[in-house]
Amino acid sequence: MASDGARKQFWKRSNSKVPGSIQHVYGAQHPPFDPLLHGTLLKATPKMPTTPVRAKKVSTFQEFESNTSDAWDAGEDDDELLAMAAESLNTEVVMETAHRVLRNHSQRQGQPAVQEAPRPELRLQPEAELPAAAGDLRLVKSISESHTSHPAEGASDAVPLQRSQSLPHSATVALGGMSDPSTLSSSALSIREASRLDKFQQLLAGPNTDLEELRKLSWSGIPKPVRPITWKLLSGYLPANVDRRPATLQRKQKEYFAFVEHYYDSRNDEVHQDTYRQIHIDIPRMSPEALILQPKVTEIFERILFIWAIRHPASGYVQGINDLVTPFFVVFICEHIEAEDVDTVDVASVPADVLRNIEADTYWCMSRLLDGIQDNYTFAQPGIQMKVKMLEELVSRIDEQVHRHLDQHEVRYLQFAFRWMNNLLMREVPLRCTVRLWDTYQSEPEGFSHFHLYVCAAFLMRWRKEILEERDFQELLLFLQNLPTAHWDDEDVSLLLAEAYRLKFAFADAPNHYKK
Repeated sequence: MASDGARKQFWKRSNSKVPGSIQHVYGAQHPPFDPLLHGTLLKATPKMPTTPVRAKKVSTFQEFESNTSDAWDAGEDDDELLAMAAESLNTEVVMETAHRVLRNHSQRQGQPAVQEAPRPELRLQPEAELPAAAGDLRLVKSISESHTSHPAEGASDAVPLQRSQSLPHSATVALGGMSDPSTLSSSALSIREASRLDKFQQLLAGPNTDLEELRKLSWSGIPKPVRPITWKLLSGYLPANVDRRPATLQRKQKEYFAFVEHYYDSRNDEVHQDTYRQIHIDIPRMSPEALILQPKVTEIFERILFIWAIRHPASGYVQGINDLVTPFFVVFICEHIEAEDVDTVDVASVPADVLRNIEADTYWCMSRLLDGIQDNYTFAQPGIQMKVKMLEELVSRIDEQVHRHLDQHEVRYLQFAFRWMNNLLMREVPLRCTVRLWDTYQSEPEGFSHFHLYVCAAFLMRWRKEILEERDFQELLLFLQNLPTAHWDDEDVSLLLAEAYRLKFAFADAPNHYKK
């Protein structure tokens, strides 16, 4: 017969309250927790023997007690649990796990999930306001266990969720019913975006912006509210010193409109009329059409392109340059409008003086970009010819099967990649993806002239399977000239850029790798 002490230990081994026979299945029954944040919740307890006892027929309660005495031991379980949970998980994982457990349990109980669930509410409370009982918890109670303890309550009733161990001390999360995982993901995403925006704002708020640090932050994308000022800084249009920026803006805007006053009236002269006519023809072909076809926008683009062509006689105006105006104009005008979709923007609602400033800023930033790739647009466009040849050699090293397949069907790289280089992929991906792509281009050294080559190589490899399936010259070329990217978003662009960076790391500093 077990002693009184053993009997006492059986009912209450220690002050900790841990369910017996813990099964460490994260994402199923037990929500993950962060021992680094909540180490104080775990109290050291003497380890009890955990030697498994072979199951046998139980004849008395005392034998049952003896055979199951280790079921409530928490000492060794704690060590194992700490080891398995050493990696801190974020709020998004915790919330998704909680939702999945609730949903699965309600389905097992024959209760349908709620179709319309309120968004999770995040309440921030000081630590002093947290329940005092939280300090006594050894582990957060299993979500499924807390749910089954209220069988009378429907799935739509509010289920209070105690602080998960991986959440900050200052946060208490309340879930109203069964929330959609996409809603939780969006909430976590917005938190990350807010954190990134705060980093940008802190960096830009200083008296002298650290451009190198700004490039590092911008590589992974720039938040929309700070994208205009960030692009102006990264392009070299604005100085890093905050005090010098207003005077610089005023001087450059005044200088641009002096060019307009001096040169724009000559657009109908015989020597310039061909250039102006070509610009006038090309602008309506640009996208987004709903924006470009507005008369005020057309006039702005005509002035920008004509002044640039007159100021750069070595190249003049070349088809393809017109597309490079759009991203700058769209980014700068979005600073002054509330519409999320640029196609719905009514430029007439923007004040005239604001439009003048946007026009000047667009001209100078586009000029900075073209200064680095002007050999793409000089006579015979040697820069593009060279980049297409480099792309062909690079692909032959990366994926010889794709290269050989194109060669066997007599598809020449110049037939599809010329436009990729001439328009910087603007005709291949939606405008929103182009803007995200340019975030990285402007944060990369020689992004538009050098890194773009590796982006094009990664872009071609993205369609490897489809390319190899095509067995006809015409179908293969039509596919390469009309790639299905209409539904691409920032995630697709990020994957493309990551692969391009990998290729650059492997080949950029080893030019002999181009050669067979």
